[in-house]
Amino acid sequence: MMGKINRTGAVMSGLKSRNKGKGYEYEIAKELQHQLGLNFQRELEQTREKNLGDLYTDDCDFPFVIECKRRKTGVDPKWWDQVCTAAEQAGKMPALFYRLDRQQTRVRLPVQAMTYLAFFIMSGDLAEKHDWRYACEMDIDTFCYVAREILANG
Repeated sequence: MMGKINRTGAVMSGLKSRNKGKGYEYEIAKELQHQLGLNFQRELEQTREKNLGDLYTDDCDFPFVIECKRRKTGVDPKWWDQVCTAAEQAGKMPALFYRLDRQQTRVRLPVQAMTYLAFFIMSGDLAEKHDWRYACEMDIDTFCYVAREILANG
């Protein structure tokens, strides 16, 4: 199978593409650890087992499954579907971190996360089903604020 085509028109090898993704996962893990004080690690089983996020923490109260995507251009709607499936399986909410070339990281969360920020927790169950098609996007600092508030008030 051919690799991805880079900006010069050359074919990007699968290894180079995987390394780009892995490097981005480490970058996000480091930033989350810095801002939230939680230890995040890459989920190495994700290559063998379906429906796992890219990063995990040992803090079982952390309410999100994290998927990280790094790409030159274009956001693929399948990314959101992927993290929603993993989050539903884990009984948590999805969080999609992505960065396109020459842009800042963006984070997509379901609007449901904002309801928790407002202390509206129906029956206190994070896994309660909401329609995750309704989502909002923010920068990484805002995501960390939301995550800290949910952790502090959850």
